[in-house]
Amino acid sequence: MDLGLNDKITLVTGAGRGIGRAVALSLAADGAAVVCSDMSGDSATETATEITNNGGRAVGIAHDVSSLDQAKAAVALALDTYGRLDCVANVAGAWRPGLFVDSTPDDWQFELDVDLLGAINTTRAALDPMIEQDGGKIVNVASDAGRVGEFRQAVYSGAKAGVIGFSKAVAKEVGRHNVHVNCVAPGFTKTPGTDGMMSEEQEARIARGYPLRKLGTAEEVAPMIVFLLSNGASHITGQVISVSGGYSMV
Repeated sequence: MDLGLNDKITLVTGAGRGIGRAVALSLAADGAAVVCSDMSGDSATETATEITNNGGRAVGIAHDVSSLDQAKAAVALALDTYGRLDCVANVAGAWRPGLFVDSTPDDWQFELDVDLLGAINTTRAALDPMIEQDGGKIVNVASDAGRVGEFRQAVYSGAKAGVIGFSKAVAKEVGRHNVHVNCVAPGFTKTPGTDGMMSEEQEARIARGYPLRKLGTAEEVAPMIVFLLSNGASHITGQVISVSGGYSMV
């Protein structure tokens, strides 16, 4: 299936590893040019280098998503390098799991800055060129935690619920400019960021709470994000699609 992504100019946050990296590689394989952004500039460059070594087009940039100025710089890199910006995947995320009563204001601010403000900043930076060119697609990665709440992830759940509400509201505002805004909500996904978080026994116990009886991988989440950025999603906006093995059936 031709997704119509050839020569599309894309920005992927959190592209240094995990879901973001899988999205960047998938977009490049479909012919898109990719601005790979990540808190770690080295990781962003590594993903971009892998793409270019395989014949694709990509550049990397260090990008702290909690900063609007850095979001504007990442968008400016896309415009300066490729002349436009067609698609954005806001994948960057982080969490500090633990009981809410044991958490601190520093923990709360960290999760809000990365998980909610990060999507807000990069979306805001991307909207000006997308509105000017009368078209664009944005996919914000939320979480099933934001749909149902998750034990030991209270503020993270709240931040991701905020991403969902924010995305729906912006979709209503910018639809008249042919800008689409959607969410993908993963469940627990095995990535480098989750390595070492639990034993095999703990993982198996968590997996039993999923109808498919397994935890997802970055490579299983990425295709839905890529699809929502593609021409195949030309009549989809303001939606939240779970890619979570059935954990949430809202």
